[in-house]
Amino acid sequence: MTAKKEETVRPADWEDPSVSSSVKDDAPRVIVQKQVLHVEGPYALESGETLPELDVIYETFGKLNAEKDNAILVIHALTGDSHCCGYYTYYPTEKAGWWSSLIGPGKAIDTDKYFVICTNNLGGCSNDVYPPKEGAPSHTTNPASIDPRTGKRYNMTFPDYTFGDCVNVQKLVIDHFGIKRLLAVVGGSMGGMMTLEWARRYPDSLSSVIAVATSAHLSPQGIAFSEVERQSIRLDPKWRGGNYPDNDPPAGGLAVARMIAHITYLSQQSMRAKFGRRKQQRNGRTTDQFEVESYLEHQGNSFVKRFDANSYIYITEALDDYDLVRPGETLDDAVANFKCLTLMLSFRTDWLFPTKECGEVAEALRRQGKMVEFNEVDSEKGHDGFLIDYNKYEQLVSRFLERVYLNYNKSIC
Repeated sequence: MTAKKEETVRPADWEDPSVSSSVKDDAPRVIVQKQVLHVEGPYALESGETLPELDVIYETFGKLNAEKDNAILVIHALTGDSHCCGYYTYYPTEKAGWWSSLIGPGKAIDTDKYFVICTNNLGGCSNDVYPPKEGAPSHTTNPASIDPRTGKRYNMTFPDYTFGDCVNVQKLVIDHFGIKRLLAVVGGSMGGMMTLEWARRYPDSLSSVIAVATSAHLSPQGIAFSEVERQSIRLDPKWRGGNYPDNDPPAGGLAVARMIAHITYLSQQSMRAKFGRRKQQRNGRTTDQFEVESYLEHQGNSFVKRFDANSYIYITEALDDYDLVRPGETLDDAVANFKCLTLMLSFRTDWLFPTKECGEVAEALRRQGKMVEFNEVDSEKGHDGFLIDYNKYEQLVSRFLERVYLNYNKSIC
């Protein structure tokens, strides 16, 4: 007799909101395809090191108008990718892009009106199973990519990179379309940091910024969590100093890193509401495992199927190192050259990027006489609120973009 495999029944909201979300409305289905921008090297990074070549994965949604003034760049969070909207034609499941509830026809970021571009960030790694076309890379150049000089994975020989490098790579894609000025740059969490870097680095190339659940830099507490996550990978015997084979990665260490990270994305209120102290049910029986334990285990095991361990080390180090405020500056100095209209959104129970830190950026902008709106969203979902509680802030985004497009953008372009 064949033993029946036990399976844990998990609620739908156990899916990772940073990967995709289920769209339950009647909006038209957006079908998309990954695209690749290949850049011949050597490509210089801020560290002084170079990449022999660079591939940038991106996706587009909607149509670029004749004036090329309706383009919006969306920047993903830590472990996201270019698939912020729609469905792949070859995707075998009903999973939509990670911000499909906010982006699409008739939605807050309306693809009937705006041309949306989303790139997979430099160093990022996600969704290896679904390349743009046979033989093409599935993610932007990162430690898991093949170094053409050796024919082997970069692994830990990959050069250090900064968020400034990430923004510069995004600019390559914008320039590829001949877009002189973006209507908006939009991002949450790590992506929100990059929106602020866009405003500082390319002030004449964008009309507005929407920075969601973010700050000028990661707090010491956030850095501490990042280091524990990295150590969980490095202490896995299978890490092998970063030189692990494709078929035997440090899956255990990477899974634990993801479990730790997920704790920082939730609030005490959301954990109590979602899990309480309930034990997991299997086959109609109560087990000894708490639901919160099962949830974290599920998130860790799912993550290792789509992300590279070395890429995780590099990207969290870049996150820790980033600061909008350069050495010797104040926050006021950092925003002094902003020329765009800014919308900043924080979430009440987000303790990874708390309202206070988001508000500090908004206050610095106000002191410098910049045009800024700041709103705290009443969400109990913690940091995940920016991916889940979109209905609580979508009107703020929609109205802001409408005003920029009809008034501010037209007056300065």
